[in-house]
Amino acid sequence: MTWIQDYQPAGGLWVSALLAALPIVVLLVALGVVRFSAHLSAALALVTALGVALLLYRMPAALAFDSAAMGVLFGVWSVAWIAFHAVYFHNVTVATGRFDSIKHVLAGFSEDRRLQALLIAFAFGALLEGVAGGGSPIAITAAMMAALGFPPVKAVVLALLANTAPVAFGGLGNPLIVLGRLTAPIMHLKQDQATELFSAMVGRQVPVLALIIPAFLVVVLAGWKRMLEVWPAVLTAGLAFAAMQFVASNYISASLVDVLAALTAMAALWVLTRFWQPATVWRFDGEESAVSTPAESDRRALYAWMPYLILILAIFLSRIGTIFKNLPAWLDLTKLLHKADWIFAWPGLHNHVVQHPPITAKNTPYAATFTVDFLFSPGTVALIAAVIAGFAMGARPRLLLETYRRTLVQMRWALATIFMILAIAFVMNYSGATQTLGLALATTGAVFPLFSAYIGWLGVFLTGSDASTNSLFGPMQVISAQQLNLNPVLAGATNTSGGVMGKMISPQNLSIGATAIGQSGKEGSLLRQTFLWSLLLTAVVGVISLLQATILTAMIPSP
Repeated sequence: MTWIQDYQPAGGLWVSALLAALPIVVLLVALGVVRFSAHLSAALALVTALGVALLLYRMPAALAFDSAAMGVLFGVWSVAWIAFHAVYFHNVTVATGRFDSIKHVLAGFSEDRRLQALLIAFAFGALLEGVAGGGSPIAITAAMMAALGFPPVKAVVLALLANTAPVAFGGLGNPLIVLGRLTAPIMHLKQDQATELFSAMVGRQVPVLALIIPAFLVVVLAGWKRMLEVWPAVLTAGLAFAAMQFVASNYISASLVDVLAALTAMAALWVLTRFWQPATVWRFDGEESAVSTPAESDRRALYAWMPYLILILAIFLSRIGTIFKNLPAWLDLTKLLHKADWIFAWPGLHNHVVQHPPITAKNTPYAATFTVDFLFSPGTVALIAAVIAGFAMGARPRLLLETYRRTLVQMRWALATIFMILAIAFVMNYSGATQTLGLALATTGAVFPLFSAYIGWLGVFLTGSDASTNSLFGPMQVISAQQLNLNPVLAGATNTSGGVMGKMISPQNLSIGATAIGQSGKEGSLLRQTFLWSLLLTAVVGVISLLQATILTAMIPSP
């Protein structure tokens, strides 16, 4: 069976685009207006996507359901396997009691509430985002700050705002891994090569935001005047994080960016406070001085962070071949791990769909290949690191197995949502709906790079996940850029970077934050306090992208 895509099934381009967008509209309405759960909203959107493919695009049923099935399996391995084991790693640190040691270290860092916000919301939240992703950084840092005496709603607002800096590389680089795997065939690149290019490009966008987020946080917490009193700490946190974010994203691995940047920022703040303290300790109104125990924190530090050091070492060793080129075969663990990869063509779908101009230069079969990197996957590495760290922390096999079971229960609906979001993405890609939307957006012309950031923003608002947004909109962004003779790497990266700013207003994350502090029902208040900041920061990303597309083209990496 061979089927040729039709990019204007309703006659006109924009009419076809509006109909092609129905799955996204259903997801938006179900999630944001009717307030259905994420998995139910995704299920309704998937049914809509299949309906659009079958009825509007006249896609053969076998191809439509094959593409949905491939999307589900892609979600299982390329997204859920990584996200699940990242959360499992964090849960192991909690189950063994090691996370309590981390909380003691953070609580003893400083009495000044501004410095506590920088360390916990910004730096430690970025570490959690880098390891676990999802809503865990918001829930954990908000609950920690509330427990330390921050006003509960203010704690969630700070956690939501701080979570912008690391999201693009969250969950061991999962958003960029997904983006690379989905768009590599469109750009005629290998999957790892595409991921590295997107990582480098995002690493030349979001560090600008990382520089300003610490100051932004303190202003929201205490005002401009109080922020200027701690400018050395604000500058240290932002500069340390941004510098390592750039270096790791361009020269190490997307999987390690957030972990290394967060630890660098935390270490830089710790070193700074050994030599400098604000002239006046700022506390909340009516708050009394607490007993500070920095010496105890210093003694606990290495013990507390040992699990994360194991994770960093495991990821570093697995990526050593991409960091250091031309290694001897016996040292190149990366190449050895890749020998276990399984690459296969999806039966019944591979090369059975044909793309044509203007999407491709000529009629071209649409490949449907799937790679299962059993040992190289960040999810596998996180699983191995969790087991090693668990045993190092004194856990018995029974505790590790029980924690695994509880993580499955904890994430069951999130995993189901992931599967359906990826199924939607694949149905839209293979039916031609994504291509229709890409062609329509290409008519925005010179301002597309600015518009591109808000597409990513909308996606994360809808799904709560940068990885899911890259699944939904990444291919569309790349195709749009190709139609406009713009760099597709910049477009895909801007989808990721713009999506970061939607995280603070996503209904899922607002709900997670409110639940973490026992304030369910306060989501509306949180949205009002973050919505404007979200729009403004997305505009910053759009302007950066527009400059890189026109004036600063040298910043765009090439294969």
